[in-house]
Amino acid sequence: EKIDTSADGRVSIRSKRGDEVMDYVIASADYHHVDQHLLPEGKKNYTPAYWDKRAMAPSSLLFYLGIDHKVKNIHHHNLFFDADFDLHAKEIYTNPKWPKKPLFYVCCPSKTDDSVAPEGKENMFILIPIAPGLKDNTDLHQVYLEKVLKRMEPIIGENLLPHIEYQRNFSVDDFKKDYNAFKGNAYGLANTLEQTAFLKPKLKSKHIKNLYFTGQLTTPGPGMPPSIISGQVVAGEIMKQK
Repeated sequence: EKIDTSADGRVSIRSKRGDEVMDYVIASADYHHVDQHLLPEGKKNYTPAYWDKRAMAPSSLLFYLGIDHKVKNIHHHNLFFDADFDLHAKEIYTNPKWPKKPLFYVCCPSKTDDSVAPEGKENMFILIPIAPGLKDNTDLHQVYLEKVLKRMEPIIGENLLPHIEYQRNFSVDDFKKDYNAFKGNAYGLANTLEQTAFLKPKLKSKHIKNLYFTGQLTTPGPGMPPSIISGQVVAGEIMKQK
């Protein structure tokens, strides 16, 4: 499908059924993808240069793991801040690169919900914040998994590597492929002063009168609750037109 505009300046969706003019269109896909790749020339909200200047929040290297037994000394939510925070932050924002010794988050939801894992086993995922726009390197994924599991050993008292019976990795290229995420970001725009409130990309199209945007790249910002709120705000704006 392709987004086009009708003679009266409204969105027209070109689909298998032909051109259909919509009353309203809410674009909840990645804002940059819709703006730069789906809208025709002359109808885009922003230029490529505008997007390239945006400061992005981190992407992530994620590991989804199934562990073949119950793990001791770990909770539902676990933060491993046992390394240099400033160095990791510089490797995300100042000098983007694959981090030397990243901080990371471990979630083990089977500690509080037995239904998410088979009896006697654990459902676990590990999140490592990384810079957006990195050249993904799948060979590095396993290296990082082994690094973080090694750092968990003093806490849990064992090496989990031999006990992984399910593993799925997800990183920069996956965010791009599955979500068309700009630069493979996981969290939208960085929360800087120049990218807050009305300085974020606009909810309403500047050139197409019935097109609106929602999601983490617009107001009020990144995260699931703000993304949902952006939809509520857009719904309210549309209702004002009724």
